[in-house]
Formats: sequence, structure tokens, C-alpha cells
Amino acid sequence: MNRLSAESRVRIVGSLVEGNSVRATCRMTGAAKGTVLKLLADLGRACSDYQDEALRNLSCRRIQCDEIWAFVGSKAKNTRPEKKREGWGEVWTWTAIDADTKLVPSWLVGGRDAGYATEFIADLNRRLSRRVQLTTDGHRAYLEAVDYSIATDVDYAMLVKIYGPAPDERRYSPPVCTGVKSEVIFGDPDPAHISTSYVERQNRTMRMSRRRFTRLTNAFSKKVENLESAVALHFMHYNFSRIHQTLRVTPAMEAGVSDHVWSIEEIVALLDQPAGSN
Repeated sequence: MNRLSAESRVRIVGSLVEGNSVRATCRMTGAAKGTVLKLLADLGRACSDYQDEALRNLSCRRIQCDEIWAFVGSKAKNTRPEKKREGWGEVWTWTAIDADTKLVPSWLVGGRDAGYATEFIADLNRRLSRRVQLTTDGHRAYLEAVDYSIATDVDYAMLVKIYGPAPDERRYSPPVCTGVKSEVIFGDPDPAHISTSYVERQNRTMRMSRRRFTRLTNAFSKKVENLESAVALHFMHYNFSRIHQTLRVTPAMEAGVSDHVWSIEEIVALLDQPAGSN
């Protein structure tokens, strides 16, 4: 890291946040693969730490949550038991988004069980300053998580999708959604705002702009730590640097967390900040 100039760091990070794989970034910048991965790991931790402190006391009104699938090392059916203990196999990224500001205040990389759901919802709740309307998909792990964390202070509904018969297994295509139904779980959510459209769109953005999430690719993560770092960097860029088309500012600016559009140089500069200085 000490051998990389600030300009080289910016070029590497700029390539990564624009959706290039690690190997493509190496070819474009001339950096070694180990150098790129080390920079990603260090900057990912710095981005995670900064957002952990900055995204607090948020006055969100409507939150949507969803999970996005990826895998580390190999897909679950091809993963040996000893590799599963190292974190290989399918990995899910839990994501929350503010439907008004498009800010992503909380995310979590891990499994898709009730334990991770509870950890995710509890972290989200700690970042909010007021009662919110919450919408999730029909994943049942959310029920216990919301009940445990915020049931007495939330207007919560599930949006359950109904799928038709599975397509021909020889073709790589998802089942067709034939309808949706909403279920009020807690409180009094406004039916007009029971939706997961924004968080699903955000997950699509992440899948399209992060090569690690692209389906049918060899650009998947080889370590879960690399995936966590890539996700933290993605949300740092999304929240603070990327101008949202409909907002005309970044989500962090719309939410009052930042007063300007962050440059790649500013994101890279987080590496030089002492711990706890944010």
C-alpha cells in the first residue's frame, strides 16, 4: 500500500466502482492483482467504518428491505464441507433503502437465516430516529427479526410475490411472477406505499455494476472478506458519489448526511484517516 501513489489508488478505485473486475482493473491500471485486492480490502473496511458512524439518527419515513444472492468460491451444490467452513457457497447481502432519499442506511453480508435477519433489522433500527413504514418481501425470517427488534414502533407489511410454474430446467431463467399480495404484519402501514420496487432496483444496480454479482460469470469472489469489502465500497460510492437521476443529487445529500458530491479522491482519502476520527 505504501508504494502506491494517490493517483494510482484513484485509478484503481475508479475502475472498480465502474464495474470492472479485479483482473480487468489490473490490465487497465498496470497494478498487480495482490495490490488491487489489498487496496480493496483496506478501503472496504474504511468505507464500512465511515458509513457506520455517518449513517446514524436518520429521519427516514419509508424503508424497503430485500436480499440479493451471490456466491463465494463455488456454488452451494459444488462446495465441499471443508470449504463451507471457510465461507464458500452461497452468500446473501441484506439491503435496506430509504424510499424517499434512496439512501442505503444498512446492509449485511452473510446467510439468509433468522439470525442474520435479526442482526440486519437490529442494525437498521439503531440508525433510525423515528417510526417508519417498513416493507419486506415474503421471506419468513423477517417476521421474527422485526418482532424482536422494532415490533412496537413500526408500521410493517410484507409484499409476497406469487410465481407460476418453474421454466424448463435446461434454460437459465427465473420463474414468472404471476401476482403479488400484501400482508399487514404490525401497525398501520399505508397501502399506497407497500412496495419493494426501490430496493429491488438498487439490487439490480449492484448486480449490474459489481462484477462479483453478475450471473454466469467467473468474476465471483474467492473470499467472503473480498465480497464484504466490495459491497462496502459499492455503497460508499452509491450513497456519497453517484448522483441519482431523479434526485439530481446523491442519496447522502438528499438525506442531509453530506453537503456535496464526494469524489473518488475523497473516498480514497478515507484510508489515511486515523481510526475513530470520522
